[in-house]
Formats: sequence, C-alpha cells, structure tokens
Amino acid sequence: MQALTPEEYAEVKAHLDTCAACRGALAEALSDVSLIGLSVQQQAIPDGARQRFLATIANTKQVSAAPVSTPAPAGLPMPTGKSKSGIGWFGWVTALAALAVACYLGYHNFDLQRQLDADRGQIAQLSAQAARAQELMDALTSPQAKQVTLTETKQPARPVGHATYLKSSGTLIFVASNLHPVPQNKTYELWLIPANGKAPIPAGLFRPDSAGSASVVLPPLPAGVEAKAFGVTVEEAQGSATPTLPIVMAGQ
Repeated sequence: MQALTPEEYAEVKAHLDTCAACRGALAEALSDVSLIGLSVQQQAIPDGARQRFLATIANTKQVSAAPVSTPAPAGLPMPTGKSKSGIGWFGWVTALAALAVACYLGYHNFDLQRQLDADRGQIAQLSAQAARAQELMDALTSPQAKQVTLTETKQPARPVGHATYLKSSGTLIFVASNLHPVPQNKTYELWLIPANGKAPIPAGLFRPDSAGSASVVLPPLPAGVEAKAFGVTVEEAQGSATPTLPIVMAGQ
C-alpha cells in the first residue's frame, strides 16, 4: 500500500527474495487486503452529482504542480492519470489480488516441487533395493547357479564356507561359519579362480564375528566368468590384488 519509505521498501524486498515463509505470509496478507475493497457495498451515484461535480471543477482555479513520482512495489504497475477516475481504486484492488494469487501459486508450486523431488528420491531408493533383492533371489533360485562348499584345507571338518555363484550376472553370495579369528591387522579375502586359467579375481574381504560367522554378498565381479573354484586366504587388513599363500579354505 506504499506505506514504506524507499529505504524500508528496499530492505523488505531484499528479505522477501530469500525468505519463502515471509513470501507466503505476504501473499496471505495481500489476499486479505484485496478483499476489503470488494466487500464494500456499492452505491449508485445520486441524481445530478455528476453535473454538480463538473460545475465545481469549472469554477475552481486550477493550479499546475510538478508531478511527484512515488516508488511502487516491484511487480505492481505505477499509478497513471487513469487512477483518478472512478475505477482507479478497483484497478489497485485487482492488481493486489493478482499479486496475492501469483505469490500463493508460486509458493505452493515451490513446495510441491520440493515434495516431488523427495518422492523421486524415495522411489529411486526403493527401486535400487528391489533390484538388489531380485538379484539375490535370481542367484539363490537359478538352476544355473553354482553351489560350492569351502572347507579348511588341512582340517575339512571345522571351518565351512558356502558360495552361490551365477556366472551370467557375476552374482556371488558367500556364507562361512566356524572361522578362526584373525589378528586386528589381518582379514580374510575370498577369491574366484577362473576356469580359463587366468589370475584369481578378488571377490571380497571379510572378518568373522564372535561366533566365527561371516559373509560376502554381491561383490563387484565381472559377468560371464566361468568359475573353476573359490578360495580364501589371510591378507593384510586392506586386502591384496593377488592371493597370499597358503590358501586356508578352498572348494570347487
């Protein structure tokens, strides 16, 4: 309503550019203000009022004055000579109402876009989880999956490892039990030994829990590699690019 000084108006406008909450509050306030003008009961002009008004103007000495410009809020039209007519107040009310609607729609569009982005993130996460679950199910139920049981080479009856491997997708699930503990600076490393005689492929690091159990699930392996056997070695904590003898568990 042009009640602020230019300095106050600039400060308020700068704040509104960065504060969504205040933009929403302003939109509601402008909406309420715009309804005030429309709520006033309209009255017909009395008979002869127009003639008396024109006669008064004709008999009044006119004084020319330099026009004084008043800064208008951003987004609102500057007042023109037409605002002095009988419909000038209605034009301002209409402009305020349009601004209120624009602010309201803009704020809610921003809120809806933010919610849509959050929903897209949740959908992507659920899709990834579903794909991982399907990959596990395919490996466990496929008739083409290779089932391998690994045992300690010197004492077959003690530590046991079981590998499920699907060559077409490179999917591997390895579960072991009764494993011996390893020092803090050491770890077990699982190896896929290709059937074509190439170098063993690292298939994941693991350390047993207090019960001697451990697992390796879906390590990053290339698809299509035919496995001749699987083996387990003890390596440094960071793992190794090549197996360090001896192989403590093996199976084919």
